[in-house]
Amino acid sequence: MSSKSDTATAVVSKKLRVTYSVSSIGVVKNQKQTVERLGLHRLGQTVEHADTPALRGMLHKVRHLVTVEEVG
Repeated sequence: MSSKSDTATAVVSKKLRVTYSVSSIGVVKNQKQTVERLGLHRLGQTVEHADTPALRGMLHKVRHLVTVEEVG
């Protein structure tokens, strides 16, 4: 039998590579905080995160500041 946890891990195996590409100077405070919570501190920095609905929401909020690529 397949359990919910097996299905969840199969979905989470996909990753997203997020690169901080545009400065957050002059943007709304909560967008700056979202960039920091993504683990991005310097321009050009890249991090990888598991593809989850929460992450997608964060990326949508700062889509004008970051570039996103699918990994594997």
